[in-house]
Amino acid sequence: MDRATKERIVAELHEKLQKTKLVVLADYQGMNVAQMTELRSALRKSRCEVKVIKNNLMKIAIRETDFVLLDEHIKEPRALIMNFGNAVESTKALVDYARKNDKLKIVTGVLDGKLLSKDQLKTLSELPGREVLLSKLLSVMVGVQTQFVTVLSAVPRSFVQVLESYRLKKENAN
Repeated sequence: MDRATKERIVAELHEKLQKTKLVVLADYQGMNVAQMTELRSALRKSRCEVKVIKNNLMKIAIRETDFVLLDEHIKEPRALIMNFGNAVESTKALVDYARKNDKLKIVTGVLDGKLLSKDQLKTLSELPGREVLLSKLLSVMVGVQTQFVTVLSAVPRSFVQVLESYRLKKENAN
C-alpha cells in the first residue's frame, strides 16, 4: 500500500470517527470471511460499520478524537466497530453475535469519551431500547394526570351522591 492510499484511509476513518458516538474494539481472529460478512450485515441493521485496518493507521486515525483512549488497546489485529445510531441497539446486536460466535471477543469500547470495559458493554446491551423507555415515561406521566383528575372529581362526585341520597330519603319519607 502506498503512502497516498494510507493517508486517504486515515482521513476517511478520522472523518467517520468524528461522526460516531460509540466505538468498540473486538478480536476477530479465527473468523472466516462468511462469519465476518454475517457480522457486518447484522451490525449494519443497527447503523454500525466494521473496519479492519492496520493498527498503525488506526492509531493515527483516532488521534484528536474522543476515541484516543483506545490507543493502548490497539495491540493485536482488532476490528473497529463504529456506531452511527442508537448505542444500545448496536451494542445488543454486537453482544448477541459474540454469544453465537465464540471467535469474536469484545475487548473494550468508548462511549461519549469514556472507556467502557467488556462487562460495561454487556450491561449497556441489556438496557431497554429507547422506545421502551419513552413508553414507560409516557405511562408514568399519563398515570399521574389520571390520578389527579380522579382525586379532583371525588369531591363533586361525593357531593352529588349525598344529594341523591338526601333526595331518595325525602321521596321515601313522602
